[in-house]
Amino acid sequence: MKYKFGIILPIILISNFLILLDNSVVFTSTVKIAADLHMTTQSITWITNIYALVFGSLLLLGGRLGDLYGRKRIFLSGLVIFTLCSLLVGLAPNGAFIIVMRGLQGIGSAILAPTSLALLLDNYVGAKREKAISYYGVTAGLGASIGLIIGGLVTTFASWRLGFLINVPLGILLIILTIFAVPHKSAQTRLKLDYAGSVLSVLMILSLVNGINGAQHRLMFMALFVLLLVLFLVREVKISNPIMPLAIFKDPERYSAYVARFCYIGAMISFFFLVPQVLQNFYGFTPLLAAFGFMPETVPQFLFGLLQSKLANRYRNENILLVGTVISFIGVLLLFGLDLHYGYWISIALPMVVIGIGQGFSFGPLTVSGVANTPPELGGSTSSAVNVFSQLGSSIVLSVIVSLTAGLTNALTAYHYQTLLMTIFIIVPILMALNIKRIHHK
Repeated sequence: MKYKFGIILPIILISNFLILLDNSVVFTSTVKIAADLHMTTQSITWITNIYALVFGSLLLLGGRLGDLYGRKRIFLSGLVIFTLCSLLVGLAPNGAFIIVMRGLQGIGSAILAPTSLALLLDNYVGAKREKAISYYGVTAGLGASIGLIIGGLVTTFASWRLGFLINVPLGILLIILTIFAVPHKSAQTRLKLDYAGSVLSVLMILSLVNGINGAQHRLMFMALFVLLLVLFLVREVKISNPIMPLAIFKDPERYSAYVARFCYIGAMISFFFLVPQVLQNFYGFTPLLAAFGFMPETVPQFLFGLLQSKLANRYRNENILLVGTVISFIGVLLLFGLDLHYGYWISIALPMVVIGIGQGFSFGPLTVSGVANTPPELGGSTSSAVNVFSQLGSSIVLSVIVSLTAGLTNALTAYHYQTLLMTIFIIVPILMALNIKRIHHK
C-alpha cells in the first residue's frame, strides 16, 4: 500500500537528520578546528560536550513546550535557533565563540528533536503513522554514519566550516516550508508551564551527565542527581501540569521500548565510538578512510531500513523489532568473536553488514513502540522520553563500557572486553522485544 505523506514528513525527516548529522560531523573535524582556532586538547572537547550537555538537559522542556504552546510555533523557534547558530559556528573566529555557539545550537536541537516527532504523531495516524515513524527511524540511524563521512570529506578537501554552514540554506528552506505547509493546531492553553519542574529536570540531567563523564567530583554529581531526581518525581506526582507526565510510563509497551532503546542506542553509540579507533590504531586507517570504513554498516542499514518500512504493512511491529534486535546481537557477537588479525574485511566489515541489517530493522520499530498508544496531549512528552532515553543510553552505556575497560593496557584485550560488554547490553533489547510481543499476544 502506498501512502501520500505530503511535504510535512520531509520537513520532519530533514530536521531530524540535520541534528544527528551536526553531532557526528564534529567527530572527524575536531583536529582541524583545534589547529585553525588555536584550541587546546582540553578546550576542543567542549565543542562536543557543551552541545551534548545542553541538548540532553533541555529535551524534556523542549517536548513539553510543544504540548503547551503549539508544535508549529515551537518547532519554528527551534529551526531559527539551530539555523542561526549553525551559521555562527561556521563563522567562529575563536575557540570561546564556537563553544558558546555550540551550546546555543544545542538549545535548538533540544527543541527540534522531540517536537519533530510530536509533529509526526499529530499529522499521521494508524498504519500511515507507523510507516512515517519507520522512515523517521531510518533517517535517525543514517545521521550518525553519514555525519562521519561528510565531516571527513569537508575537513580533508574543503573546510570544517562547511560542515556547519551547509545547515544554513537547508534550515532556511525548512523554515519557509514549515510556515506555509505545517498546519497550526491549538495549544493546551488551559495548562501552564511547570517552571520548577523544568529547572529541576535541567539540573537533574546536567548533574547526571557530569557524574558520568566528569573526571572530578563524580560522586558529588551522582549524589546531587539522586537528590534532584527524588525532588523532581515528588513534584511531578503532585502537580496537574508536570513537565514529564508520569502517565507516559503507565503503558507497558512504551516503558519496555524506553528500556530497550536505552541499551540498544548505548551499545550502538559505543560501536560508533570504539570501532573508528580500532580502524586507525590497529589497521592504520586515516580519519577519512575510517569514516568510509563504516560503509559496510551504513548501506545495509539504509536498504534494510527501507525494507522494514515496507514489511511493516505485512508483519507486526513487535515481530520486526525482535528480528532486528536478534540480528544486531549476532553482529556484535561477531565483532567480539572474530580476531582482529583476520583483517578488516572479515573482522570488521562482515560484522558491520550484520549490524547494519539489525539497525535497519530496529530503529523504526523501537520508535513506534516508544510512542505507542499516545494520547494527543502527551505527544510532546512521549517524544521527549524517546529522545531522553537515547541520550542517556548513549552517555551511560558508553561510559560504563569505557570505564570497565580503562585499566586494560593492551588495546586488543580492551577491545575484546568492550565488544563483550556491547554484546551483553544488546541482550536487554531482545528481552524487551519479547515482552512487547507478549503484551500484544494478551
